Amino acid sequence: MTQHHAPLILTAGGTSLVLDTSGPALPRVLYWGSDLGTTGPHSAAAFDAVSAGTPDGSLTLLPLQGDGWAGRPGIAGDRAGMWPHLRLRLTTAIEHAAPAGGGAVLTVHAADEEAGVAVRTELRLTPEGVVRIRHTVTNNGPGSWTVGAVRGILPVPEEAAELLDLTGRWGLERVPQRTAFGFGTRSRESRKGRPGHDAATVLVAGTPGFGFRHGQVWAAHVAWSGDTEHYAERFPDTTGVLGGGELPASGEIRLGPGERHTSPWVYFVHSDHGLDGVSDRLHRLLRARPNHPRGPRPVVLNTWEAVYFDQDLARLRQLADRAQQVGVERFVLDDGWFRGRRDDTAGLGDWYVDEKVWPDGLHPLVDHVRSLGMEFGLWVEPEMVNLDSELARRHPEWLLAAEGRLPAPHRNQHVLDLARPEAFAHIRERLDALLTEYPITYLKWDHNRPLVEAVHDGAAGVHRQTRAVYALMDQLRAAHPGLEIESCSSGGGRVDLGIIEHTDRVWASDTNDPIDRQHIQRWTGLLLPPELIGSHIGPATAHVTRRTTRLSFRSATALFGHAGIEWDLTQCSTEELIELKGWATAYRRLRGLLHSGRTVRADHPDPAAVLHGVVAEDGRRAVFGYLQLDSPVASSPARLRLPGLRDDLDYRIALCPELPVPEKVTGPLVDGAVTLPGRVLAAVGLAVPRLDPADALVFEIEVAQG
Repeated sequence: MTQHHAPLILTAGGTSLVLDTSGPALPRVLYWGSDLGTTGPHSAAAFDAVSAGTPDGSLTLLPLQGDGWAGRPGIAGDRAGMWPHLRLRLTTAIEHAAPAGGGAVLTVHAADEEAGVAVRTELRLTPEGVVRIRHTVTNNGPGSWTVGAVRGILPVPEEAAELLDLTGRWGLERVPQRTAFGFGTRSRESRKGRPGHDAATVLVAGTPGFGFRHGQVWAAHVAWSGDTEHYAERFPDTTGVLGGGELPASGEIRLGPGERHTSPWVYFVHSDHGLDGVSDRLHRLLRARPNHPRGPRPVVLNTWEAVYFDQDLARLRQLADRAQQVGVERFVLDDGWFRGRRDDTAGLGDWYVDEKVWPDGLHPLVDHVRSLGMEFGLWVEPEMVNLDSELARRHPEWLLAAEGRLPAPHRNQHVLDLARPEAFAHIRERLDALLTEYPITYLKWDHNRPLVEAVHDGAAGVHRQTRAVYALMDQLRAAHPGLEIESCSSGGGRVDLGIIEHTDRVWASDTNDPIDRQHIQRWTGLLLPPELIGSHIGPATAHVTRRTTRLSFRSATALFGHAGIEWDLTQCSTEELIELKGWATAYRRLRGLLHSGRTVRADHPDPAAVLHGVVAEDGRRAVFGYLQLDSPVASSPARLRLPGLRDDLDYRIALCPELPVPEKVTGPLVDGAVTLPGRVLAAVGLAVPRLDPADALVFEIEVAQG
């Protein structure tokens, strides 16, 4: 343990964080951004330069009014209405360590002795250059302390004059929106018990006009699956900030004497190279986790858009046969397998195989699927309940609701209070029994309604419910090693770094329309790497939008994720099955690169086109997709400037051999391959014909030999 009274400069992964640790308040954050290169004897001079322009009322790790901060406080709460303003002062020491894997860890202990509140702040600068902050609040006084807010906050400079966050709706999640970063507060809040389809997901501040490959940006993300806030604020007399945290309801988090509350992690990422730099740091951080999925991500078939609720053993066996023929490796039985579940009005909560539909249980289907060499997965929605269910009839008190005040139903269902021990134990037993009886390797875990008027034992219940869901997932995974869980929430309503610590992928959206999916996956990829984003080929006419597209375009879209199929293959033509088999072959061949390389996205001049790819870490291989979403204005050939390649290498470019080529594409790429220097591909580009709407090219790049 080291006591610091001198300036502290933390540097890792191309990022620096400068802190004034002289006290008596918590460390003041003087700088967060590009690597200052000042870990040697000149660090003190660098600190003086950084601190010289810092405005009065500078930001501490938990800014408060007593420190001269006029913005949102880092911590808010009270003791029965008293002590509404804390004055936190260092109490023991500031611990600074460099972990064995690199980066830095800073731990700060502070307290307001008179108010009876102590705080332990953890700040981690990871080897990838990501800053993570969380706080633990302890009630050391008499009576209860009610937590109003505990936030992670870092400063951004005045040149960060533009904001970007995401919004959306069901079937069209993660739509970007931009605003000027002026004076005042820009806040994005979710009060739905989940981030929601309109979630901010990542709040970015940047230099004006920043894009995927250019501009300096600072980004924040709250790793929590309940109610959250992300915000940016700037006032004339203080520095601008990005911040966020959990958004507890009134009285939701009350600490008795000696009790403590730990906030969710808030992630902060800086990049000198646009949004792709943010993604690169986050993707590398996630891939470094010990619980990150390591094996090849199997080709999935989900039965929902093939059979819906009409489950029949003979039909599903035939579907499984077709799935195996085209190269599927995991067969997932979706909604409709449990008691009373003939539509979405009944059965939720009764997690027993329906004897009327499955008189021999799921064994005949599971055995058939496994005999074909595929894994078996199952859809569940453990957090929800239909009133028309045996569980709700026997235990109406288990609903997450105030006594006698049932919330309005949504999608014919209500929420089960998993913070109630007996309800938690019942659901855990039911899921454990299924996982024990059947060799299930994968659960599609759905969550189809927001938490409205969520009340647990008379108090707001979202916080406890979220913690209970995390615990339930963790206990099932511990009891069944190798089990994978997908986070689905009416599609993409629960996509965050909190849920991803307990699951293995997310379902980005309930729509498989490839036009909309291009945008959805592009912006979901700002946070998550491709192997954590489920991406499926649906039927020709999309279930959600009713838009019809060619299979080649749907295949090119699904390729750049954790790929799968959601389509009744028994209705496919021979030609479609052949094309699907080629696509699955290409995915299996390329997934090692797709799921380990750097995601790159071009700032393409044609707003109706998308150019993106994945480049190997050493820059020697890549795969790119060029997709036309709408009619191009220009008729001349397009020049695809390929980002992320190395200037010092020559590359061989060829079309993906297993995927069809649009009819209008002719020339050297169709005849064979093209070899060009990386510098030319980046500066001049690869000339290709303009595509028709909903046409796609997928091409592979590798270092030219000789």
